[in-house]
Amino acid sequence: MADSSSNWFFSYSTKLLFFARIRRFIQIKTASKCYESSEHFEKAETEIIMDHEREIMIEQEGSSSSSIVLQRSVKQLHFGSWEEKEIATKEITRLAKEDLKTRKSLAKLGVIQSLMSMLDSEISDRRRLAIQALIELANGTFTNKAIMVESGILSKLPGNFVTVDKLTRHDFALLALSISSLANTQFPIASSEILPFLIGVLDSDSSVDAKKACLGALYNLSAMLENVGSLVSNGVVNTLMGLSADKEVSDKALAILGNLVVTVMGKKAIENDSMVPECLIEVMTWEEKPKCQELAAYILMILAHQSSEQRTKMAQLGIVQVLLEVALLGSPLAQKRALKILQWFKDERQTKIGAHSGPQTGRVGIGSPTDQQETKEGKRIIKKMVKQSLDKNMELITRRAYGAVESCKLKALVSNSSSKSLPY
Repeated sequence: MADSSSNWFFSYSTKLLFFARIRRFIQIKTASKCYESSEHFEKAETEIIMDHEREIMIEQEGSSSSSIVLQRSVKQLHFGSWEEKEIATKEITRLAKEDLKTRKSLAKLGVIQSLMSMLDSEISDRRRLAIQALIELANGTFTNKAIMVESGILSKLPGNFVTVDKLTRHDFALLALSISSLANTQFPIASSEILPFLIGVLDSDSSVDAKKACLGALYNLSAMLENVGSLVSNGVVNTLMGLSADKEVSDKALAILGNLVVTVMGKKAIENDSMVPECLIEVMTWEEKPKCQELAAYILMILAHQSSEQRTKMAQLGIVQVLLEVALLGSPLAQKRALKILQWFKDERQTKIGAHSGPQTGRVGIGSPTDQQETKEGKRIIKKMVKQSLDKNMELITRRAYGAVESCKLKALVSNSSSKSLPY
């Protein structure tokens, strides 16, 4: 019995000792892992701090490097040879693209004046480098543009295009567009210096992009009333009327005419132009150019208002038919303007009919055969105009519907052909 008790006690104590060792082993392992985890965390934190410090050092080195490049480029531009000046100009153009702060810093270092002196060079590539740098320096900063104007940049614009290639003209046009935005800030711009260049580009064989840039500059100038006199006296109206017939730039030319027509001097100049109102009525027929239709209708509306002479010219050129088509098929704004002009023609017609109604001295009575014949003739003309308008509209609607049907057929054919080639 004693042996069995001792065996049981020995077995029990052995188990307790085993479990105690197991628990101790687990505690040691846990402590070891915590120590390793803490050690790993501290190591990771140290690495993050070191990475951050390296980034700061790299940024400082980059900033320092950029500052060194800037200083070297400015020095070469001021005092270097022509070859060094060209290299420096390229660097300045690149630096100016970075941010507004850099552009202002470069201007404070006097690079604008040095670049402007390069515009007098007879080498076109050198001039283009200088212009491109000036364009970047003018980007988004009133101060730099003002410095350019005060330093005489407008006098550097070419007046004779014989020695100026199209690419250089285009770059000068972009620079003029950028500078012209000063007009919206009441900063004085000598229109006598900038207008000859702008009109010269528009009248020359310059690229479409160059003409668009010049038209943008003219729009900025035309938005200020004090510039209207200079624009009109420099013959800009005739140039704009010619460009309004060009679908690539018509909307921009018409927008400028819209600014001019609201002034007395501008309206008179437009009325006296030989292309008015025929050219504007032609633009009203451009269904694919709704913006041009709207602008042309706006100008015609102002010209026709309180001017029977202009309305007579328009009527003789068949404007009523065109207005009817725009009123039916144009954009909402074009429709509204066309209906307004049509109302004036309708009121004028009613006034004329009213003025001849009733007995008048020296005329035949109302019931006379002559009067009846005139009435029938008037009705016949009106019916003819209405029929022509309806026929024209039906033709347009039919053509559009036919195009839509053909398009649907083509889509169906493509769909059927594609589906046959699919495995499912």
